[in-house]
Amino acid sequence: MLFDRECGQMPRQNMPMMQPQNMPMGPMMQPQGPFGAGTVAPEVIEPTMTQCVQREIFHEVPHVCPKHTHIINKHIYKHTYRPQFSCSEENQVCNIQCGSCCQF
Repeated sequence: MLFDRECGQMPRQNMPMMQPQNMPMGPMMQPQGPFGAGTVAPEVIEPTMTQCVQREIFHEVPHVCPKHTHIINKHIYKHTYRPQFSCSEENQVCNIQCGSCCQF
């Protein structure tokens, strides 16, 4: 399993010892010579030990998340009033006649 964190060893199996083909079966020879050289014992095959290697494989999955922006422009008109003054002028003439030369 890819994410299994409980990796253990395979159960040990009882395997018979294998005898090399070139070695005759029989008792081992006594050491010979000054350095104790003798025969080689038959090869022993140990039970298989399983090594568990845990790997984590990451995959990138792109997702598209559409987003739309709607803008509302609100126009606000503030009405201001400023007085504009005007002025008019009227000239009136009053004639006061105190008589005329002709009437004198």
